Amino acid sequence: MRRYREETGAELAQLVCNKCGKELKIENGILKEGVFSVKAEFGYFSRKDGRVHEFDLCEDCYDQMVAHFAVPVEETENPELM
Repeated sequence: MRRYREETGAELAQLVCNKCGKELKIENGILKEGVFSVKAEFGYFSRKDGRVHEFDLCEDCYDQMVAHFAVPVEETENPELM
C-alpha cells in the first residue's frame, strides 16, 4: 500500500507491505528497501472483468510466496546494477 505526500501528490511518503504490514524505509521520497509491486489488470473471461488490483510485498513476504511455487522463479542478473 502506497501513500504520497498531499502537497506534491508524487513524492512517496509511505509504503506498507500488504501481507505483513511492515512499513518499508523511505528517505526523501526514495524507497530504501526491496519491494515486489504488482498491478494486475483483469480482462474479459476472468472472474474480475475490468478490475485492477495493486499491492506491494516486502522482500521477506515475496520470498515466502515464491517458495511455494510449483515452477521456480526464473532469475537473471540485471547488468544495469553492476
